[in-house]
Amino acid sequence: MANADPSRRRWPRPLLFALGWVFTALGVAGLILPLMPGTVFLILAAWCFSRSSPRFEAWLVGHPTLGPHVRRWRETGAIARRAKILACGSMALSFVLLTLTPAPPIALIVTAICLIGAGIYVASRPER
Repeated sequence: MANADPSRRRWPRPLLFALGWVFTALGVAGLILPLMPGTVFLILAAWCFSRSSPRFEAWLVGHPTLGPHVRRWRETGAIARRAKILACGSMALSFVLLTLTPAPPIALIVTAICLIGAGIYVASRPER
């Protein structure tokens, strides 16, 4: 099927498929490891699979452990309060750790802007 806008570049399906598996692995690790977000990576994996392999998208969304996180996001865009606190806390801790490195001021400023934007987005999502 051709794109409606030919100037819009599409990612190759094999790349999206590989990224889907990388994000799935990171999502599983995030569900096990503290302070690492798992749901975000599972949502990204589902997005990659939706554009590269409907079979694996269905597998991920229907998975008894991994699927509910993706389905909840697709249905409501909701993020649980505990996940919001962990996500925003992790971002703040990451920034504090970055300030302890010899990173140049521009890196600190750009990182702060990105993390504040991400934090606002996460905090503004509805809760379940």
